[in-house]
Parts: sequence; structure tokens; C-alpha cells
Amino acid sequence: MGKVRIIGGSWRGRVLLVEDAPGLRPSADRVRETLFNLLGQVLDDLICVDCFAGTGALGLEALSRGARQVHILEKASNAFKALQKNISSFKLEEVTGELILQKTDALTYLAKLSSQAIDIVFIDPPFAQPELLQQALLQAKRILRVGPSAAIYLEHPSTLKIETLLTELKLDQELIIKRSIRSGQAIGTLLVPKTI
Repeated sequence: MGKVRIIGGSWRGRVLLVEDAPGLRPSADRVRETLFNLLGQVLDDLICVDCFAGTGALGLEALSRGARQVHILEKASNAFKALQKNISSFKLEEVTGELILQKTDALTYLAKLSSQAIDIVFIDPPFAQPELLQQALLQAKRILRVGPSAAIYLEHPSTLKIETLLTELKLDQELIIKRSIRSGQAIGTLLVPKTI
């Protein structure tokens, strides 16, 4: 069993235990630290969705940093149970935001959300199912709120070229790559809306 820790905010230093499960790759501490330096140390009043959450490290980090509401979505039973167990050791009264934890299919859940309802979407699906990333990205663009805090974070294999994916999905005129963060065989890509 491994572990990752919350990097900043109210829960800084808290540990999340990571179950040994096929395909489960929690975002590395260094990657999350870089990501949240880019997103802002404080996410006050933002609404976030953590799709294919696994350990929930991205969503819990956002909640720790002041997000108003965080939807954490995980379908796999064993990962969801581990997530519940980890969250039960956290004191929810230490954060100001609302945690919405759902054992659900992320794509189905995203499809039910209103257009322009979410500020930040985290997408980190199993690498063995690249179609999930594509479908989630299309939904994320639909639900992304217009504003300076709007962002979509993708974690994907280093073999996947996001510029090509954006062109194929006809999103290259709407989203741009703000930063890529390499970690072993994975790359984290932060996308933001293209401004005129």
C-alpha cells in the first residue's frame, strides 16, 4: 500500500493511503504541487469536479485549498471504498467547501451537469481506456464556466499528443495548453480557454 499527501490548504500534510489496484496511479505529489501553483494556491468560491478520482487526491487538494464545492467521482467499488475510508479520517469541518462524493460513472455524471457550471475539471482516467479521456474532455468543455479561473486538467500517457487530440475533437480554437507536467510515463496537461 502506498500513500500520497495533501500539499496545501487546511488539510496540508494529511496522508491518503493508496490501495494496490490495477491501473490506479495517483497523481504524484510533485505534479499536484506544480498544478496547484498554476491554478492558484487558494481556490476560494470555485466549483470543481474530479473525474475517475481514484484516491481523490486532486479533488481533496482543491477542497483543502478553499473550493466552494468539489464533486469526486469514482466508479470502481474497491477504489470507492478506499476513498470513503480515507475521507472518514479527515475532519470535514476544517474546510469551508462542500464535498459531493459519488460512486458513479464519470461520463454519465458529467452529462447531467448544467452547461458552464464548473470552474475546474480534473480528468485522470485509466490509461488503458483512451476513449474515456476524449469523451470526458468534450463534456468538460461543455460544463466549463466562462471566467479567469476556468481550467481543465488532463493526466494522460506521454504517447498521447494533446495538440492532436484538441484538433481531432475540434477544440483547438477554444482551448490552449497552458502547461505540461511530466512524471514518468504520465503527463499532466493544463488546458485553459483561449482568450481573444
